[in-house]
Amino acid sequence: MPLEIERKFLLTAFTPPETAVRRRIEQGYIAIKDDGTEVRLRRIGDSCVLGVKRATAGAAPVRVEVERELGEREFDELWPATAGARLVKDRYTVESAGVTVDVDVYRGELAGLLTAEVEFGSEEAAEAFTPPDWFGAEITGVPAYKNQNLAVRGLPES
Repeated sequence: MPLEIERKFLLTAFTPPETAVRRRIEQGYIAIKDDGTEVRLRRIGDSCVLGVKRATAGAAPVRVEVERELGEREFDELWPATAGARLVKDRYTVESAGVTVDVDVYRGELAGLLTAEVEFGSEEAAEAFTPPDWFGAEITGVPAYKNQNLAVRGLPES
């Protein structure tokens, strides 16, 4: 079963370097269960994906993730099911501290929110990671900052 092992951080500012790759992400949730399991639709450029994520029995940075490519028509047929549970963000992929960092700059109602995510090949690598100085507070596993909750509830109160 494919695992997603990642840590997530708040950022206070971000200026994309010229080498950063930017991708617009439109993401909506068809289903969100109380245990954190989610069924998500995502469009990144011309790529459309249906994904399912669920928590594992272990700690926060590890989740099971299964994704399937969809055609544009399939995506368009399913997209209305995500009404009220959507978000848009620009993702910049940069290299920092020897790892690949995905910086998300949220748009629309979530404008002003900046986050950084780092994915790892193992739990040990995730635990050993020392965030660079430009990262802010760690929000890995904080429910209010999960994308599914941001899409439904908006920005958390400070």
